[in-house]
Amino acid sequence: MKQHDAYGTSVSGQLGRDGRSRWSASEKLVDMSLAPPEPVVATLSCEPQNVRIDLRSTAIVVIDMQNDFCTNGGWVAQIGGDFAVDRAPIAPLQRLLPTLRHRGVPVIWVNWGNRPDLANMPPNQLHLYKPTGTGTGLGEPLASNGSHVLEKDSWAAAVVDELKPLPEDICVDKYRISGFWDTPLDSILRNLGIRTVMFAGVNTDQCVLHSLTDANFLGYGCVLVEDCCATSSPAFCTEAAVWNVKKCFGFVTDSARIVDALADAA
Repeated sequence: MKQHDAYGTSVSGQLGRDGRSRWSASEKLVDMSLAPPEPVVATLSCEPQNVRIDLRSTAIVVIDMQNDFCTNGGWVAQIGGDFAVDRAPIAPLQRLLPTLRHRGVPVIWVNWGNRPDLANMPPNQLHLYKPTGTGTGLGEPLASNGSHVLEKDSWAAAVVDELKPLPEDICVDKYRISGFWDTPLDSILRNLGIRTVMFAGVNTDQCVLHSLTDANFLGYGCVLVEDCCATSSPAFCTEAAVWNVKKCFGFVTDSARIVDALADAA
């Protein structure tokens, strides 16, 4: 059934990709008052409290599941780090993401993807990857295959093969520990009408935590999906990150509980 404006004109020109933030336009009227779609409610078992969410205003942000961090031959492996522990989220994400996509929840991949010239990377960020001034830093070639560390469109910066983004997913490049700094992530979430964000990826205590805290400061409801996160840091770092999410910044659950909640969603 067609909508009609106050002049009796058919309103068919939709502007925007989501019902919560879209307009419609005709020759005589731009309608900014379109009613949002009916909520699709799911109740997640979480700590410290259960959370009721609207799947139509929820997204999952998956952070840094990239070859440099999670694959043999990447940057972490080259510097002698334990890349294998960062692979722990792969299996639960393989189960969770298809279920979320099926229920219309956007999947947003937020990954380091630096400019080849590193023009927006100040020395303090370069130091993060080259703390002694020697070794292989951002934008420099890996010994394994010559790919440039975390450079946009390189093998090093690509999502691991087991979790390749689908065409309908959204990909955002980041340039800092937080996925919100100097990126369009906040604008994308707001244009999608998102109010609740689930967080997954690596490292739990670094890029995941600080992206989540920035989302909290921006007013989003934040849910950490604990088994879909990992870190090569000592165990106490994860314990502190999870404790702080529960105490200050949001809620904590796991992929199995999300899948169960979606099965019961209205």
